[in-house]
Amino acid sequence: MIGRILILDDEESIRFTLSRFLRAAGHTVVTVSSCSGALAKISEESFDVVFADIILEDGTGIDILREIKARGLACPVIMITGDPGIDTVTDAIHLGAFDYIPKPVKQEALLNAARLALSYKAANDEKERYRSNLEAIFRSVREAILSVNKESVLIEFNEAAREMCGFTQADIGQPLGLLPQTTDWRFETILAEALASGTPREVDRVECRAGNGGRRVVSARAYPLLNTYGQSTGVVMMLRDDTHVSNLEMKLRESGQFQRIIGKSEPMQKVYALIKALASVQTTALITGESGTGKELVAEALHTAGDLCDKPLVKVNCSALPESLLESELFGHVKGAFTGAIKDSEGRFQKADGGTIFFDEIGDLSPRVQLKLLRVLEKQEFERVGSSVTVKANVRLIAATNKNLLEQVSQGTLREDLYYRLKVVEIKLPPLRARTEDIPLLVDHFLEGFNVKFKKHIESVSSDVFQAFLMYSWPGNVRELEHTMEYAFVLCNKNIITFDDLPADFMKFTAVRRSSSEVRNDDVGPILEVLNNTDWNKAKAARMLGIDRVTLYRKIKRYGLVREPLEMKL
Repeated sequence: MIGRILILDDEESIRFTLSRFLRAAGHTVVTVSSCSGALAKISEESFDVVFADIILEDGTGIDILREIKARGLACPVIMITGDPGIDTVTDAIHLGAFDYIPKPVKQEALLNAARLALSYKAANDEKERYRSNLEAIFRSVREAILSVNKESVLIEFNEAAREMCGFTQADIGQPLGLLPQTTDWRFETILAEALASGTPREVDRVECRAGNGGRRVVSARAYPLLNTYGQSTGVVMMLRDDTHVSNLEMKLRESGQFQRIIGKSEPMQKVYALIKALASVQTTALITGESGTGKELVAEALHTAGDLCDKPLVKVNCSALPESLLESELFGHVKGAFTGAIKDSEGRFQKADGGTIFFDEIGDLSPRVQLKLLRVLEKQEFERVGSSVTVKANVRLIAATNKNLLEQVSQGTLREDLYYRLKVVEIKLPPLRARTEDIPLLVDHFLEGFNVKFKKHIESVSSDVFQAFLMYSWPGNVRELEHTMEYAFVLCNKNIITFDDLPADFMKFTAVRRSSSEVRNDDVGPILEVLNNTDWNKAKAARMLGIDRVTLYRKIKRYGLVREPLEMKL
């Protein structure tokens, strides 16, 4: 190994001899005769090895050794002494000298010491590079990282851990479980489990106290550090702050929206929970429900909330395509397969490869297409129309229907084996009449959307119309409500939608006007009184009335309650 070497000795003959030996071996050599000269050189240049005589006219080689260590320089220092038995040699070794060689210096001993020192420095430099890289990674990772030894004593942490947990340098060397920042964490438990088992441990969405005394929602991962015998010597823990995500999810729940689906009723919360559970599970899902309940939106949510969100989502309306075209549309065809097949065409299964295919109205498939679909589900393969070449397609299938598939099986119009293959997991969507508490959210959602679409500024529906919406059975479900609102927006030239703006089909519901005009307002007085007494603090008023805030907002909107302006006092 070739290096840049500094020689410090006040005897010119020794400097000349050592320099000649080292230059002959290919090294670059700089010589100085005094401590001051050596200090000037190490301030101006960098060296791989320093040879320093212990006894000098203006100081000692020990002084140079101390200065090199104080500056944090990585070059090994080899002491040269005419009396290897003196105490200064021992002091030099204690201070960190790499080695010493006695005078007279022999060529072989000199070159061997230089070779060992350069090897040591190269290994040390490599170690430092690794340490610097790891430290850079350690600092740059956004997740909080901390490490403990096998006694759960805090060894190190990064800046993110300092900000998240409030750690300080004084906490280094302290048992993690005794630090005030961690007294209410469950992290100590998973640390102990990772140490004992030698396997990773994790916990999601745990509340903990942040360094500033606030609360955070944190997910933790503990990874054991193992020695060559597979024994745990410590644990590295990563903490991810999920507070923002948790707050966002809470806001979405409060606003009653998941993906593009509107509703916060209990039936819809169950649907949301099932979608989350199935989103990343590559299994067939069957969505059932009446027409207009939002089956296509649920299919989109299943796709976008899962691991395939960046892959294609291909939709097929089985009832919209004639049977003569459906097979070609699904599986593709080759040129000449039938009249009009002027070129090869890939089907929707090929287009959805790696992603999701959504079959709407699955109950309308013909027996022939059912058989081919069953094969695709079981073997992930098919042939294009007019071809005998097998095509592979890794596709997740989501199906939807408003029909009773089990009844179709009993009637022989749907294959039983296909039915059970489709119905691995069923998501049943409730009709709108079973979740009327979602109607206010849907009305507000459509108000916002149609105001943008039609460039209007309609503020709300009248309390009578709103009451009629709650009483109506909505056989067309959310789609019918949407179309009713759209119709009203087209006709309405006021800032409130009234009965005059509603479609005739809706108005055929004979109970609408009578029921809405018979709305009892017996509880309006008490509600208004409590609101005025609480200065319209709706949360406080709801508690005093013994109802939740949603119910109170609904009553305020239903009865058209408004806050009266304060009278000016002279």
